Amino acid sequence: MIEKREFYINGKWVAPATPRDCDVIDPSTEDVCAVISLGDKADTDAAVAAAKAAFPAWSATSPAERRALVERILDQYNKRKEDLGRAISLEMGAPIDMSIADQAECLPWHLNNFLKAFDHIEWVRPLGPHAPNDRISMEPIGVVGLITPWNWPMNQVTLKVIPALLAGCTVVMKPSEEAPLSSIVFTEMLHDAGCPAGVFNMVNGDGMGVGSQLSSHQDVEMISFTGSTRAGRAISKAAAETMKRVTLELGGKGANLIFADADEKAVLRGARHCFYNTGQSCNAPTRMLVERSFYDEAVEIAASVANKTAVAPASQSGNHIGPVVNKRQWDQIQGYIQKGIDEGARLVAGGLGLPEGVNKGFFVRPTVFADVKPGMTIEREEIFGPVLSIIPFDTEEEAVRIANDTPYGLTNYVQTQDGERRNRLALRLRSGMVEMNGKSRGAGAPFGGVKASGRAREGGVWGIEEFLEVKAISGWDTAAE
Repeated sequence: MIEKREFYINGKWVAPATPRDCDVIDPSTEDVCAVISLGDKADTDAAVAAAKAAFPAWSATSPAERRALVERILDQYNKRKEDLGRAISLEMGAPIDMSIADQAECLPWHLNNFLKAFDHIEWVRPLGPHAPNDRISMEPIGVVGLITPWNWPMNQVTLKVIPALLAGCTVVMKPSEEAPLSSIVFTEMLHDAGCPAGVFNMVNGDGMGVGSQLSSHQDVEMISFTGSTRAGRAISKAAAETMKRVTLELGGKGANLIFADADEKAVLRGARHCFYNTGQSCNAPTRMLVERSFYDEAVEIAASVANKTAVAPASQSGNHIGPVVNKRQWDQIQGYIQKGIDEGARLVAGGLGLPEGVNKGFFVRPTVFADVKPGMTIEREEIFGPVLSIIPFDTEEEAVRIANDTPYGLTNYVQTQDGERRNRLALRLRSGMVEMNGKSRGAGAPFGGVKASGRAREGGVWGIEEFLEVKAISGWDTAAE
């Protein structure tokens, strides 16, 4: 069993001030696979103090120096990719092949995109030709607290830590206590890359402990959080007392609008996307809205995808989905499936209980509900599991109304061969992102939402600028440039 009780503070691995063991559970077996310690106020204070002490020197470094550190982190990733993938698979249940190829691979993808964006930032820029002696200075905000989730652990760690370092900020990170092992590997990579002492610090803990301590700490200038909308609200309230910046990337209930003229793989693609990562993605297209003339066929296709989606342990190689992260999550998903049945949705695939042949592990049957009505619980609330709700619509106007009638606004999807309709819908859908006809967003595009999905913009130049303050300067001496 893995034992990783220490925290990384001021360039060293240190014992917790007061040991408090926390078991990490392998969701495929329900067995304890590792033990960490949860930090407390003394650990949080020590990490923040180290970051505060390191900030003046790190914020004064040249862009080239900060860029070089990130390049060395990429070198370390190339040495530790498999370690990172195996850690993610063990801690949160992503199938091992997917974990190495997709989960771990988020790091170099985002890192390279950040470096490209970084090279185009003007740190001191003219205001405009109307004010020749005015300058806008982009400056690091200070010590930042980063709170990351378990579902795509390295994706979110990279989207926060790398732009913060590039911006010149110093960092205290609290990874999810459900998935801390990959963050420990990541921290080892930063140490081996030569990250200066105090610039990056990592304290394991839970939301009520280290999370709330960072959110309310007077020496933390900014909190960047990814997780549930409920926790995001609590963090915003805690942070308000110290007037810190808060950026939130929260839940979603994505609508996938499929018109009768969509390509033949639209439903197949949408259902697979819903079940990917066992449905544990905030941008999953969990509401499939289908034009009525194509509705019955779409239901059959989606049910077939669910029935053909294999479920197997995370350690097993192959093309399948793994378990959900823990028993609490499993119970919650079962409750939603029961609610769908009770409220009159038509169950066409999957359902309650463990998949056939499984007697342990937090595995969920890929599930499809048809004839879901707007306002049903499974249509309104984020389930965070492999559960798809299919809803018919008659007109474009009705589809937009249903899609936008949600507290969330992260990602919506459109499937139609009508280019004018695609463009029209892209502008009418209330979300931070719209993906159409299976085309992924381009490298460096911002990730984030509106409404209860939070209003962070992570990735590319937007992701770096979230960690920067804008200073307006007048009376600049152009002759001294």
